[in-house]
Formats: sequence, structure tokens, C-alpha cells
Amino acid sequence: MEFKLCVPCLLGLEGPISDELRRLGLKNVAAENGRVYFTGDEEAIATANVCLRIGERILIEVGKFEALSFDELFEKTKALPWEMLIPKDGAFPVKGHSLNSKLFSVSDCQKIIKKAIVERLKSRYGIEWFAETGALYQVQFSIMKDQVSLCIDTTGAGLHKRGYRPAHNAAPLKETLAAAMVNLSRYRGKGDFCDPFCGSGTIPIEAALIAKNRAPGLYRQFTAMDWKNFDRKVWDNVKDAARAREFNGEYHIVGSDIDPAAIQIARENAMRAGVGSIVHFEVADAMKFDRKTDRGVIVTNPPYGERIMEKQEAEALYKGFGQIYRNTENWQLYLLSSHTEFERSFGKQADKKRKLYNGMIKCDLFMYFNKK
Repeated sequence: MEFKLCVPCLLGLEGPISDELRRLGLKNVAAENGRVYFTGDEEAIATANVCLRIGERILIEVGKFEALSFDELFEKTKALPWEMLIPKDGAFPVKGHSLNSKLFSVSDCQKIIKKAIVERLKSRYGIEWFAETGALYQVQFSIMKDQVSLCIDTTGAGLHKRGYRPAHNAAPLKETLAAAMVNLSRYRGKGDFCDPFCGSGTIPIEAALIAKNRAPGLYRQFTAMDWKNFDRKVWDNVKDAARAREFNGEYHIVGSDIDPAAIQIARENAMRAGVGSIVHFEVADAMKFDRKTDRGVIVTNPPYGERIMEKQEAEALYKGFGQIYRNTENWQLYLLSSHTEFERSFGKQADKKRKLYNGMIKCDLFMYFNKK
């Protein structure tokens, strides 16, 4: 069966996700603000869940329509073919959000959508009560400017939950955003890679996974794997194919941080991710960075002056690291910051900038190509 599929994402990542989906051979890729659509069957759902590095989750869009009243929301929801996915014993809780719409009460929308689905399934299955003791079919709704999108989640825990980071230090960066930063730096395993503010190691670990071409979802479970109407063998085949595409080579990936406790956590995370042997972590002060390279890329997420350090401390850090960076050779720099005066503090205007969001924090990825 062909489905319309949706990948919700952080603003600014629609382009990289679209590129990823196309490289995976998926069809009819189209980006909108905060989400990317594509079409495909069960194999496409499995491929996207197992292999996608940057998106948040994979949703099946059951229907999309305008609703200006609760009656309209009920009737149009009830008209959708929910029985094509949800079996008699399926659990189908409802959650979602509403923005800039006449139907602004999320709790009321939840109740109406749930009731409409129940009425639809009652008429199709000829039963009055749904125990919901089977597999999970999480219903998600999004109402924006009166446009309703109704989906079923195939993923479960978000795609950033790779499974290697049960422990982390303060202000963690989501794995999906770290992967996006590495992706935008065009690092693919050649040359040197370094994160001098590595914290719990997320950026170097994602760089290692990219260098090895290891699918990020290879060793985790997804909600749709338990669905009766989906073939578990499809998922096994997708994972086997992903393993066959892995690379084995010599890589030069380094993560450093001034905090010894963070480095210990980073090493443990790398071991859990299966890349402990190809990522080197060390305690080091970024203000003394002097690594030599013929071809290298620095991808990093230093403190913003919001959650860890005060603003003036962050500015001093940026100024010091800017001086260090300008004395390096052959290192490109991709640095994420929310600081509005970053370039002034750093002492050099970026060659290129890209707007990204770290959670709800609006940031820029500042790109320096070290052209002396």
C-alpha cells in the first residue's frame, strides 16, 4: 500500500532532510515549513526510520482538510479510512497542537478526533467497545491556520533517541541536530574532524556514524514494527541492507573538552554507539587549540551564554577562540550559536550563515572556510 508520509523537523532542516530522503531513493519528496513529505510503502517507512539521520519521526498522514467548527472536525475525521491501519485491538491515543486557528482548544480537539475515530471503527468492525490492548497507533493532529493534518506515528521515541546517550552533561544537543551540522559541513570521513567543545560527545559520535555510513536506527525498535498489518521481515531486510552499506576505514575524529567528567561520559556514549574505537576523546582547553591538518573541519556547539555561561563569559570565550582559529591553517569551521553579537565577539564575519533551531532557541550556524 502506498502512503503519504511526513517527517516533522526543526525549522531550517527541511533542505537537508529532503536531500537525505532522495539519497535513500524515496519518492515525491516535498518540503514545507517544519516538515517534509514523501510517499512510499512499508519498506519506505522502514527505510526512513532506520536510515534517516536528521528528521524527528516518520508519520503516515491519514488525511488533511480545513475545519472551522468542531462539527466539521468530527465529520471530516470520521470520513477518513482509519480501519486501513488501526485493527480491532489497536491502541489509538490522540495528541497534537493547534496554532492560529478557530479550533484552539487542544483538549477539545483531542476528544472530538478520538470520538470520530471510534465512531468510524465501530461502523467498520461492528463492535461497540475498543479495549485498545494491542499495538500502539499513536494519532497525532496538527491544526495550523484552520488546516488540519491527521497522522499516525510509525516511530515511537523520536529519531534522535539513537540509544547511545542515556547519560549526558548540561545543555545537550539533539543527535538529529548534531548530525545536521556534520552533514552541512560535508564531512564524510575524509580528512580530520574535531569538536573542541564536545561535551557529552554527540557531534563527534554523529560524525563517526556518518563516516562509517552506519544507519542511526540500526539497533533500536520502532512502533510500526509491532503492527499486525505490517511484515516484520521487511524491517529485518532493511536493517540487513543498511549493515551491508557500512564502510570500514581509518578515520581521524577527535572530541575535546575542558571538563574531565564530560569526556568520560563522551567515551561511554561512543562505546554504546559502537564507534569507541574510531573517535578519540581528550581533556583539552579550546583556548589552546593548535592541531595541524592538511584538510580538516571543526564542527562545534560552544556555550551560548544562556543556559551554561553568562553572556559576557560566552563573549570572552568567542573572542578567545576567534583569535585561536585565525591562527590555524586548513581548518574549516562550522559553529552553532544563538548569540546575536557572535561575529563581533569572534572577530570575523562568517563566510556563510544558516538559521537553525536548537530546541526552541533560534541559532545560526556560522561557517568559516579559512581562506587566508
